[in-house]
Amino acid sequence: MAGSNTVTESPWFRRFHPVGTAPARLVLFPHAGGSASYYLDYSAALSPYADVLVVQYPGRQNRFAEPTIDSIGGLADRVHEALQPWTDRPLTFFGHSMGSAVCFEVARRFEAEGRGVPAHLFASGGRAPSLPRDTSYHLLPDDELLAELARLGGTDEQVLAEPELRELILPSVRSDYTAVETYLCAPDAVVSSPITALIGDEDARVSSAQARDWERHTTGAFDLRVFPGGHFYLADQRAAVVELLATHLRR
Repeated sequence: MAGSNTVTESPWFRRFHPVGTAPARLVLFPHAGGSASYYLDYSAALSPYADVLVVQYPGRQNRFAEPTIDSIGGLADRVHEALQPWTDRPLTFFGHSMGSAVCFEVARRFEAEGRGVPAHLFASGGRAPSLPRDTSYHLLPDDELLAELARLGGTDEQVLAEPELRELILPSVRSDYTAVETYLCAPDAVVSSPITALIGDEDARVSSAQARDWERHTTGAFDLRVFPGGHFYLADQRAAVVELLATHLRR
């Protein structure tokens, strides 16, 4: 039964603010190199509206000792499996950057089962899944890969400043970049879930046209929301993004 101790101990999810009686669940998918704790403030702000599950990819934080998974499909297979006990109420997905691709692939796996999951998919800071990735940062030497991570933002500067901590996060960073930079799905891959694409107006990684192409991957409704900021606009624009998600969840 969802909410039991057995379920909540799944390593795939962190429930920072569990609300077992909530009418809906929100599943948050982190970016490449990211961990569940990035969404701690989002979880707190959205817990009045949903039981918030934050995906924790292997190879970081409480899953540091586990081997990483370097493909979007592999991550999606495991998250889809882990979500099975949590489908007793409507699920909404929100994925940022690499997380947008992972949550889309999880949605495709539910779609293949003939299930209407998620009720809505929010794809943030990611180009449409059928558009090729034109970078190969995962092939860079360690120092250059970490320098790119620092330029992009979204990673604690104190972690990047400490040599020992940098060494600890390198395997998961390289694995995540490998996953997202080698990912591509067919142009006709669609889900029935409505999709809202979100982007920062100064994002150097994803253009508004690339974000708008998410419309081709749903047979449901589509919307594009543009916020002030760069690739990690969702840090500075947290209140606005929370309100967007809360409005959806209140329905």
